[in-house]
Amino acid sequence: MIIDAHSHWLPAKIIENAHFYHKSWGDIESQLEMMKASGIDRAVLTYPTSDAHIKLGSFNEAARIYNDSIAQIISRYPRRFIGAAILPVGNSKEVMDEFKRAMDSGFKAISLASSYNGIYLDEGMFLPIYKKAQQDNIPIFVHSQIVNPIGSERVEDPLLTPVIEYVFDTTICIGRLLMSGILREYDKVKFIFAHFGGVIPFLQHRFDATYSMLRSINFVKDLKGNPTDFLKRIYVDTSGDKTQSNFAASLELLGPGHILWGSDWPAKKDIAGSIQAVKDLQISAADKEDILGKNLEKIFS
Repeated sequence: MIIDAHSHWLPAKIIENAHFYHKSWGDIESQLEMMKASGIDRAVLTYPTSDAHIKLGSFNEAARIYNDSIAQIISRYPRRFIGAAILPVGNSKEVMDEFKRAMDSGFKAISLASSYNGIYLDEGMFLPIYKKAQQDNIPIFVHSQIVNPIGSERVEDPLLTPVIEYVFDTTICIGRLLMSGILREYDKVKFIFAHFGGVIPFLQHRFDATYSMLRSINFVKDLKGNPTDFLKRIYVDTSGDKTQSNFAASLELLGPGHILWGSDWPAKKDIAGSIQAVKDLQISAADKEDILGKNLEKIFS
């Protein structure tokens, strides 16, 4: 079984009001054809983040349009797609009302951005979401923020922004969840970060070594464990990546049980190559099956 942890589909109103996306992001039939050709059984539909809410007037309107449209897709293809709802971040009551409405409409997950106008996911406004997700076993997919990610105030470049700043926005997001204690306190919440969790897997030794040094002079607060004790709890998806070193670093930190194969469709097109990258790993056949779908199946079970 292959389950895609990272794919996108956008309704026409979101595409029309966003500055980046084009009509191919709203072609569900092409995605179904790709899935059939690639042997993908199911796919999670997550929000890639956009600036559509600006022209639409509010996050509330963007969430309503997106969630209503995704609800139609998962109702039409219940065996093929899993919906991850977005929330009108900024108003706690409306956030939780939309959370409930989405779950009642057949959604199985929540889709958050790594930040919102510079506000990261460790802020108190997100705690009711985590409490509900932990209580009801609802996974939270986190996609990098593409609107003014960290660093864009200094460098805004059509290549450097998506290559560097997107992944560092995710990296800072995870770091703040660690330092705030959320990864420790909400240890049952299944946070799933796109793009291997930014560069977190490459920083594992630096996290523990630096923390140990700073604790010895009482320069950093007591996390009640080494940073990697809590970082190991997150999940990451592969986002269409084929680089063996990225897999190796993620396997070292997280193990095969916390890595999920994802295509990043339609942004990335070499679906067969990204599946083959998992099959080429020097790990057991069972571990490969876990990454390609069984891990995600367990998360949703």
